[in-house]
Amino acid sequence: RNTSGGSQFATAQNQEKSIHNTPPQQHYALFSTLRNMCRPEEKATNEQEMSAQTTDPPSKRKGITAVLGFTTVAFMASTIALAVVYSQEKNKNVPTSTDGPAMDSGSEPDSIDDESMDDSMSNTNLLADGYGVPLSKPPPGENPCAGKKPDAGFENIDCMKDEVVQALDQAGTNVTIGYKGEIDASGREPITSPYFEAGLCPVNVHWHLGTEHYSVGEFDENGTGSSEITTRRKAAGKARLGFQCGLYDSADPKFTTEYDWKHCIEMEVGQTYEVHWPHSAAGACGTVNQYQTPFYDGVFCTDGVLSLAPLNTYYKIGVQAQIFTIVNDEDYYYPDLMRGMIVDAPAKMGTDITKYTGSTTGTSRNNDICSSYTPITWQVDRKCHLVSASTFDKMCADMKAQRDDMSDDLYAHGSRELVDDKIAANNHQNLRKK
Repeated sequence: RNTSGGSQFATAQNQEKSIHNTPPQQHYALFSTLRNMCRPEEKATNEQEMSAQTTDPPSKRKGITAVLGFTTVAFMASTIALAVVYSQEKNKNVPTSTDGPAMDSGSEPDSIDDESMDDSMSNTNLLADGYGVPLSKPPPGENPCAGKKPDAGFENIDCMKDEVVQALDQAGTNVTIGYKGEIDASGREPITSPYFEAGLCPVNVHWHLGTEHYSVGEFDENGTGSSEITTRRKAAGKARLGFQCGLYDSADPKFTTEYDWKHCIEMEVGQTYEVHWPHSAAGACGTVNQYQTPFYDGVFCTDGVLSLAPLNTYYKIGVQAQIFTIVNDEDYYYPDLMRGMIVDAPAKMGTDITKYTGSTTGTSRNNDICSSYTPITWQVDRKCHLVSASTFDKMCADMKAQRDDMSDDLYAHGSRELVDDKIAANNHQNLRKK
């Protein structure tokens, strides 16, 4: 915003008046001087033209003066009109809540056909980020993390055989203070420091419908939430609903007013979601390839870092988890949900954390079929929090701007059922930050 615009406009008006009261010879001298500044080689020709023009009769000079004055006024008016139009177009892209219909469960995410784009626009995603700023991807290039997800030796396995546990530590578990599982996890202590201090970086963000973890009085079987999208997705077999927070209030419009989603898919105001940020010491940390979908590609990106013998995955791989109920209220907006758990002590966010060793999650595992991607550290916020729908939508916009295609993580995944005590680790550490 140009705060000096008013004074500049007044100055322009004064100059316009001065031009009307200036003899024609001075007009020609002024314009000739300006042209000579741009094209010195034409100076001689300009001076000859000025000399010839000053001999024009008074009636012709008055006509020229009138034309110049009219042109000046028209130029100023058009400049103001363009500024107004630009302001109106910019404001159209500001995200607002709406009472319009929710996105149908069959809707597909917007996409850009890169092959049909001009070469000069090939690295620009024309979808706006919701705030009027075009999304831009890094220039196309090799993705060293593509296809790094290991399959051999990491297939799902039976959790039990002949009543004997076959799997190592599983997730998500009960994270209520005081809880411990039954698997002896001696020698597999979780990372207790912030992940960045342990040399890990985030390599992905995704979320689950409801929660995979369980915290008494926060997200448990007594929680509630909106159900429109949940019912449709369950009916279509798309996502299993986990536990929900107890924050939903059907009488409060911030839990029921629909939001005009621009980037996230099949999301719902009033619903509970558990967000996961996988971290790895083997990620492409600090590069344009840091964020990957599937997250396994990011976790295993750099060779020679992770090892099963000796086992080091529990201090080289970690996941942050934080639970939110979405509201349509900008008082709960946070600008950067993509890069990790929100830590806001006054709001008691990211301050009550349970840390333990577990596994990858998702609905392909349950209490009969276990994950072989274990043990890894989990750091889980035990509290429920409110966050604006625009916070999530901004995160999805950020995901679209990554070099790797993260479109498979722009919607909620189903939640694994709560892990039984017999396949949960006994090393839960319940920490509270001040």
